Amino acid sequence: MLECVPHAIGLECAAFDAQLQAQAVSVRGDAVLLRRLTRNLLENARRYGEGTPITATLAIKADRTIELDVLDNGPGIPATESENIFEPFFRLPGASEQAGGVGLGLSLVRQIAQAHGGTVQYLSREYAGSCFRVRLPASEN
Repeated sequence: MLECVPHAIGLECAAFDAQLQAQAVSVRGDAVLLRRLTRNLLENARRYGEGTPITATLAIKADRTIELDVLDNGPGIPATESENIFEPFFRLPGASEQAGGVGLGLSLVRQIAQAHGGTVQYLSREYAGSCFRVRLPASEN
């Protein structure tokens, strides 16, 4: 199915009071899974961003890929753990289950991105916070 991504992402961002800057893009895929991918990233930004504003950007790049970034201004993730965070059940040292989650959210994000021919990566921000970038192939309308 062809999914017009900005509308679905906009609905998710509104639920998390996140700012969204988006271009009109489309991706061929499962709308429910793409919304789950977005929701998981936004939930993590809220949970670990320590109440800082959440921003999402959605753009189509020159190489015809769609890039979704979800950013917060929390403490970020140590560089030594930046790949481990995508493993099932992995939690950062000191993370409390009382904060919510059991370490599956980012693993699901990776699985959903890969199922749609894409990738996800963690990018450290210069001063503080996290950026999760999802890249998916754009659909030809």
